Amino acid sequence: MENQQFAGEDERFVRRYDYEDGWVVAADVGVADDRLTTDVVDGTAIVLVDGRTELEFDVPGSVESVDTNNGVLVVRGEL
Repeated sequence: MENQQFAGEDERFVRRYDYEDGWVVAADVGVADDRLTTDVVDGTAIVLVDGRTELEFDVPGSVESVDTNNGVLVVRGEL
């Protein structure tokens, strides 16, 4: 199953994929990986670019990993 939500002022797509044993949220942030910082607080992922809040989105459960590759943020977790 795939869910979409908009995040940030420019309404970027954030896609969520649900699986039997977990979930994945992917967001195309579009900036270099070394400029991104991600924190998860009370079920909300907060993405910072150069120390400023770029976007926020809900996560459906506990977070296992946060990775970036070529400006794409991938958050994985358990239900």
